[in-house]
Amino acid sequence: MTVPSVAPASSTGEPVLVVESATKYFGPVKALVNGSITLFAGEAHALLGENGAGKSTLVKILAGVHGADGGHVTLDGQPVRFSSPIDAREAGVAVIYQEPTLFPDLSVAENIFMGRHPLRSGRRIDRSEMVERARQVFARLGVHLSPHRVARGLSVADQQIVEIAKAISFNAKIIIMDEPTAALSDVEVQRLFDVVATLRKEGAAIMFISHRLEEVFAMCQRVTIMRDGAFVRTAPIEDLTIDEVIYAMVGRDIVSLYGEHARTPGLNVLEVEHLTREGVFTDISFNVRAGEIVGLAGLVGAGRTEVARGIFGIDRVDAGRVRLLGQTLKSGSPLAAMRAGIGFVPEDRRQQGLVMEMAIDRNASLASIHELSRFGLIRRSSERRLATEWAARLHLKYGRFANPVKTLSGGNQQKVVLAKWLARKPRLLIIDEPTRGIDIGTKAEVHRLLGELVEQGVAILMISSEMPEVLGVADRILVLHEGRLSGEFTREEADEESIMRAAAGQVKAGVS
Repeated sequence: MTVPSVAPASSTGEPVLVVESATKYFGPVKALVNGSITLFAGEAHALLGENGAGKSTLVKILAGVHGADGGHVTLDGQPVRFSSPIDAREAGVAVIYQEPTLFPDLSVAENIFMGRHPLRSGRRIDRSEMVERARQVFARLGVHLSPHRVARGLSVADQQIVEIAKAISFNAKIIIMDEPTAALSDVEVQRLFDVVATLRKEGAAIMFISHRLEEVFAMCQRVTIMRDGAFVRTAPIEDLTIDEVIYAMVGRDIVSLYGEHARTPGLNVLEVEHLTREGVFTDISFNVRAGEIVGLAGLVGAGRTEVARGIFGIDRVDAGRVRLLGQTLKSGSPLAAMRAGIGFVPEDRRQQGLVMEMAIDRNASLASIHELSRFGLIRRSSERRLATEWAARLHLKYGRFANPVKTLSGGNQQKVVLAKWLARKPRLLIIDEPTRGIDIGTKAEVHRLLGELVEQGVAILMISSEMPEVLGVADRILVLHEGRLSGEFTREEADEESIMRAAAGQVKAGVS
């Protein structure tokens, strides 16, 4: 991954933004103890920390979503306090969130200038002017995207480009990117990095939040690290190693992110035979054995998640069969899959894995309601007991079980989804993007947990877009290309080049 080298335009001059000792309370909970960061024009500055470190709270203060309870914020040397997102936007602060929020049925140009449309006589929208200005913004960014294109159906990467174009259109001088690469392919990440380099050349200050440390080291000039709601340190990127960053984030050494293992798998738990869903995936056959982690790799759009959904019965398949412990499962029936002993942790935990407004303990018990009910009534004490047990086992950080699960950090939300399925004691666990958007410390905990499960004889099918995770965790790796199996590798055979070749469809060897 290469990024054009651009020195910070004014790193030795006056800072654009200074946040000093910002604090924020939510009732008795102190979400931000000492939020401090300094941004200069023309630099990309990483803000790092575990989930729950206070990063999101600090960003929301700068975005005008939350008001700080203490501390100082200065912009271009002048003290500021944003009482709304409009205040922040008018001051030149823009936030690009991980999940863009565009109006799907409006054009790209209309989304960029929403609420600020150029007008002609009679206060009618000047559509020609709007389209031309949108085209000029895309030209500045060096991207090819039609202003006339309807937003619905745009890739996440293109949606983020539209959000960046929106920020540029109102002359944002500070652009905050919150986990912008979490759902992007390598090619899309590189394009985003090129756009960031362009913004830096034009003098924008970029705050970059990511759990992917290799991207931070590739793109950023300085790093600020937070832990437990407080500032830890700021340093130039060249003065740090990845190990030093991890230690500062978690306050302890992570000896091994993936753990050491030498496993001897048992008998087949899952057998997938000639599974086909027209237009999505074709003739998929593989097995997963007890005490084994099988990684499912491939490029975005290769069909990995769709295969998992077909196995679990969320989507009905057109041909083939799925057998668990020799029992053929009914197609298109998640209930049959659950009863047979399959657990499914989906990629999108917020939309598909949790009910965000529902209490933490209720979410943890959702998949076990039948077992917890008596005469059709759910026993609240049983729910609480289940949640307490798994909160302890997964080291869940929470305030009260009665709080909505949306109040948890991303990593802790992922733990609740895991608790929901592990409470059922599955024979096969399908887990899609297990560590997307969660911090280094929680990643290590998730990998430790997966290791414990396979030691207990659980079979695991893991989908991941992070190559180091696939190579570090899986005992075997299956690779998909355009809906077909294009490669199968043992742990000893696998390396990044071989997997990427198979993912690109350049080899077809070792497929069972």
